[in-house]
Amino acid sequence: MTNTLRFSGLRALILSVAALAAGTAAAESLNVQATMIPKEQIRLDFKDGSGHFVLMVRREGQASGTGLLDGAQIVEYGRHDIVPGVAGDPSGYLVVTKGEGNVAYLKWTVRAVFLPGKDGKPEIHDNGFWEVVSGTGNFKGLKGAGTLHIKSVNPTDRVFILDGEISAARQP
Repeated sequence: MTNTLRFSGLRALILSVAALAAGTAAAESLNVQATMIPKEQIRLDFKDGSGHFVLMVRREGQASGTGLLDGAQIVEYGRHDIVPGVAGDPSGYLVVTKGEGNVAYLKWTVRAVFLPGKDGKPEIHDNGFWEVVSGTGNFKGLKGAGTLHIKSVNPTDRVFILDGEISAARQP
């Protein structure tokens, strides 16, 4: 009886692994960046002398680099809760479109930390992570996760740098 249970459990494990392998392609490296330019913004400034603000923003850009998302159009829907010189907690979603009907939704979270710069003034360091939430078309069943770094280009534009692993669902 014990051998029968072991065989049954082993068989279930093998079938589960086979089903997973049939459903997704092997993960591949992803390294893309996009200069994100604001299209809409809503800003709440705290009038308490702290400089604290919350910025809700929709930015757009195009990904370039290596991996499945190279060449894709990206739209950020972000909420940036920042106390300048202290810290912040930006988060949001990236809507990634590559071709007709192929849309991936990525959730991201960043911790903003201010460190002294070369001139002694605080410089912001935005580092965090991203993960695939869902997708449509060729991105249906997409899986992936990795790190996200946000860098300032100027007072409004930001470069989003995504590194990680990503795999598309195999098409039947």
